Amino acid sequence: MAGSYDPSASSGSGLWRRQPSSSTPRPPPADPLRADIDPPPRPRPALQSLAFGLIVLLGCLQFLPATHFRDPTDPHRNWIPLDPNRSQPISANSRTPEKEEHSAVTKREADVGKLHIFSWMDCLDLRVLAVLANSTLSSSRHPENIFFHFFVSETEDEKLSYYKLKVFLPRSNLEIIGLKEVKEKLISPTSEGEFIESVLHEIVPFAIPSINSRMNKFLYVSPNTIVKGNVEELFDVDLGSYAIAAAEDCNRRLGDYVNFEVLNAIQRTEAKTWVSDKPYDKDACLPDFNVLLFDARKLDNNLVDVIAWWNKILNLGTQRPNQVNPAIALAFYGRYLKLPAFWKHHRSTPLVRENETNVLPFDGPKRVCSNDKDQQQNFDHGSLWKTYLTPKFDAVLSHTN
Repeated sequence: MAGSYDPSASSGSGLWRRQPSSSTPRPPPADPLRADIDPPPRPRPALQSLAFGLIVLLGCLQFLPATHFRDPTDPHRNWIPLDPNRSQPISANSRTPEKEEHSAVTKREADVGKLHIFSWMDCLDLRVLAVLANSTLSSSRHPENIFFHFFVSETEDEKLSYYKLKVFLPRSNLEIIGLKEVKEKLISPTSEGEFIESVLHEIVPFAIPSINSRMNKFLYVSPNTIVKGNVEELFDVDLGSYAIAAAEDCNRRLGDYVNFEVLNAIQRTEAKTWVSDKPYDKDACLPDFNVLLFDARKLDNNLVDVIAWWNKILNLGTQRPNQVNPAIALAFYGRYLKLPAFWKHHRSTPLVRENETNVLPFDGPKRVCSNDKDQQQNFDHGSLWKTYLTPKFDAVLSHTN
């Protein structure tokens, strides 16, 4: 029929067929970002208090004293208990003999090249010790190899003295040692306790090997000293068969301090190994005990007893009108190596030029102690000490507390 639509005819023509629409609904759009942020969860009050308490506890632990330390020469870096009653920490007593032997070998190897200098002050004056240390370091080629060991009275604050000196000489190697340990080792039930107490400042140099057995070669310098020479040269001196080396002080003769009639009688009647076989010379120069070089391996173990024997048999007592101890001089009569004269400690600076000697007396103000008559009579001050101590540190070190 004309005018009717034939659906099959459209398949070959350019007409398109409309696809049926899907009935599946579109997913809803995502929720938009909210402008506000949720607050963090609130911790429990008990946990807050516990955390605060832990922080305070850890902070308080920083103020507790140290209980252990590590020896820098120990390759295993073991922790060692620290004994507060000693100025130097000691190793644990639980070490086996093999470990102790290995530790001793390690320490001896570490000591190679180190130069140990000892000094002792009863009336502690940190300015004097600072000048001694700084002048010595200033005159040395390798100051990093020099180690100072200062003995002080047990009544002094060892830690405070140490920190003050370290502030002045931060790169120096030094330690402060109280005399409590020294007295315990020297004064025994069989020793002359009263005698040792009276001459402790004189026999401390000779007792160093018994205090520190690792010391083989060391130098003792009296504290009231300004060192102008190179002490490294002294450590190169070969002592041969002698235990000590010292310069001669020919301003002091043996006959000026010893009754030779008594000494000759002692020599005839006493058969002791420390009594000379040859006649004593009354004009013999006394050794200068202000600068002493020691080889501890050759030092007699009973040296302190020998000095006490001479003091007793000469009836010297504990009080002397001068600073020379004849007992010590006789104990070393003919038994020390003579150092060159420029290592002699001169008693006053104006009597000698600086370029003629390696050691000079401290010429600055000193702390006066009630029992130190020599200090009370010395009021002349020079200016050499100011070369080694600035006014700023002079003010700090002059205070004793």
